[in-house]
Amino acid sequence: MTRVPGDTTPVRLLHLEDNAKDAELIHDRLEVAGLKSVITRVSNRKGFETALNDATYHVILCDFNLPDYDGISALSAARASQPDVPVIVISGSLGEEEAVKCLHLGATDYLLKQRLERLPNAVRRAIIAADEQRKRRRAEAELRASEERFRLLAQHSRDGFWFVGLKPERVLYVSPAVELIWGRTAEEFYQDAAVWWNGIDPADQPRVRAAWEACADGLSPRFEEEFRVIHPDGTVRLVVNGGTIVLDDASGSAHMSGLVRDITERTQLELELRQAQKMEGIGQLAGGIAHDFNNLLTVIQGNSDLALDGLDPSSPAHADICEIKRAATSAAALTKQLLAFGRRQVLQPRPIELRTVIRTVESMLSRLIGDNIELVLDLAENGGWVLADPGQIEQVIINLTVNARDAMPDGGCITIATQTVQQHTKSSDWVAGIATGTCERLTVSDTGVGMDKATRNRIFEPFFTTKPLGHGTGLGLSTVHGIVKQSGGELHLASTPGKGTSFTIYFPQVSTTGRVDVQQAAPRSSTGSETILVVEDQPSLRELVRRILQQKGYRVLEAPDGEEAIKVAESSARPIHLVITDVVMPGMNARAMAERIRGIWPTVRVLFMSGYHDDDVMLRSLANAKVDFLQKPFLPYDMAEKVREVLERA
Repeated sequence: MTRVPGDTTPVRLLHLEDNAKDAELIHDRLEVAGLKSVITRVSNRKGFETALNDATYHVILCDFNLPDYDGISALSAARASQPDVPVIVISGSLGEEEAVKCLHLGATDYLLKQRLERLPNAVRRAIIAADEQRKRRRAEAELRASEERFRLLAQHSRDGFWFVGLKPERVLYVSPAVELIWGRTAEEFYQDAAVWWNGIDPADQPRVRAAWEACADGLSPRFEEEFRVIHPDGTVRLVVNGGTIVLDDASGSAHMSGLVRDITERTQLELELRQAQKMEGIGQLAGGIAHDFNNLLTVIQGNSDLALDGLDPSSPAHADICEIKRAATSAAALTKQLLAFGRRQVLQPRPIELRTVIRTVESMLSRLIGDNIELVLDLAENGGWVLADPGQIEQVIINLTVNARDAMPDGGCITIATQTVQQHTKSSDWVAGIATGTCERLTVSDTGVGMDKATRNRIFEPFFTTKPLGHGTGLGLSTVHGIVKQSGGELHLASTPGKGTSFTIYFPQVSTTGRVDVQQAAPRSSTGSETILVVEDQPSLRELVRRILQQKGYRVLEAPDGEEAIKVAESSARPIHLVITDVVMPGMNARAMAERIRGIWPTVRVLFMSGYHDDDVMLRSLANAKVDFLQKPFLPYDMAEKVREVLERA
């Protein structure tokens, strides 16, 4: 029951009346009826308009005939100033036509002064009606606000809202996001519910329909399924769709409402993350074994070379040792592939031209691909320079070319192209990388069998191969992937079954100012007489390095670790010209040891050697050519050459 002002609290009442006796009579009538009121009485137009501006009221009583004012004008002023306040027109002689006009203009009621017994109830009814009208308008405003919030939510949400009627099945509402996900307009859904089902991949429809009907029949509390939606243009989106049954209390009918979310990009990111984690795991495994493995390979290869120097090439032992050396070389190549795949290869980048690197390996590529495959080079003559390890870029080119060759068993054409390109955006064939700005583009394409989507999704996985058992390690393309990412490049793959494959790599262009001359330096002597301190914790490798250096005429000092090396440097009577040290050693690290020895012999030079390490400071120094480095495994000739290069540098 609505509590009316006047029963418990006074009614604020504005009364326009020029006759004092009539006003008193009206007030007495309200008081006798028990309607408490606080009355503001005015008798003319000015007073009425002033009162409307000064306060608000529960009810306005308005005489129809005044000397300087009329009821119609007063009613219009009241509706304009306080539209929610009810107005009751009172007159001594109000005709039917005038009464209708008052009601049409917004009067709540009209009374004759001769029938004032109706006044208390008319006031109460007017107050109740005004209160209900205010509540209704407030509810309508809240409803409009709620609808606007829902509209904005539906308009801007990436999740789709939907309502589907059941038995018969009909689409009641779909939000704009549903239209985007299905590639259909809302009108199409509303006209035919089959549009909803026809958009689902036929392979998924039976499963989705079964889950839907189980929920619709009350056998399952919720419908929720992941499935593929196929757009009219063939585009496929992966979605998660879920809903529940809702009963209409008024009609008793049921409908299902829910949300659908497009998870295509999220799923792709998850796949990329899992792939990255696989690569990281293999990279960690590779790094974990590479240091010790490369030490062993260095000893095997080095001692093989030393042994061959004193053997007759026609002797059986010479052939056996050559076979040992070949096996060690193959093992070293496999280790390099693992490290490159895991992006743990120690790179020694320098400014290079892709065109020059390709020309360097052109003859090798021709021999690799055979006579039934045509090799086409489309190389930009005025290409820019990139900062990369030339040996690693050669490996990328060779691996991609070999992969292309294997995709064309009946012959075909391999095209290797370079071009300078400006800022590019990641396309749908993007695989990995972050190259931006002006780039040098390297493309290796073939006319081979191509790859389906399942193969493309796995092609960069370590040890994945489509070749027969024994015809490949499955590391070729994963190695390419690792080298490109470690070199700051970006890799794209495009392939269609029966139409060939294209690998496109973008390397950031660098300034050619101060570039390194890539031409071969003049041959230098590999012998010397300087004093060299060898720091290596593996005795067999330390012994090999000592033998190589002593055969070249150097005076050699040895230490198994950093602490011992400092003691040797302090006790040496002659200046130490060069320290050759492994990067990874027990105890004191190689950089700290080198600084201590420089404090003893300021002119000493340092040559670091390693097969693998994860020292970020050292890696940055190598990338900026701030340290001298020898990659394990190495041959005796490589070490002798590197030692002379470091010692003779101005």
